[in-house]
Amino acid sequence: MSDEHEPRPFADDDSIRRVGEGMLACTLPKAEWTHEAHIATCAWLILERPDIVPERDLPHLIRRYNESVGGVNSDSEGYHETITQLYIAAVRSALTRSAGRGLADRINALLREPEGRRDWPLRFYSPERLFSTEARLGFVEPDLQRPHSAVEKGGS
Repeated sequence: MSDEHEPRPFADDDSIRRVGEGMLACTLPKAEWTHEAHIATCAWLILERPDIVPERDLPHLIRRYNESVGGVNSDSEGYHETITQLYIAAVRSALTRSAGRGLADRINALLREPEGRRDWPLRFYSPERLFSTEARLGFVEPDLQRPHSAVEKGGS
């Protein structure tokens, strides 16, 4: 399992806020909705938008954004519940380890950690299970190993 992509860091706090606000407003260009943007938006919501509960609200927000840029949310593409919930828990856990630092510094550090990598979920899920219709439409438990308890779904 190897993620050959080097993370693309954010220049500053405002660039993260721009991505998060653009996703919420459905004005972010589709090409900018990268893996890094997903992670940064999740972290920004946790840190600066207490009115939004990612575990509850991100599914709808991501589906809405996907549709706004011409995407489809179906059994085989678009929004993915298991990946989303897994990363929300991972981002929450990582943010507890970087308290006291600036927004961009915290998110750029997370992107360099295992939990920030695109292939991180494959440590816990076989590709068949992770990319199944069941996992896309609802949260499924891992079939290889459980994530550290701090990053399990719901943080429990």
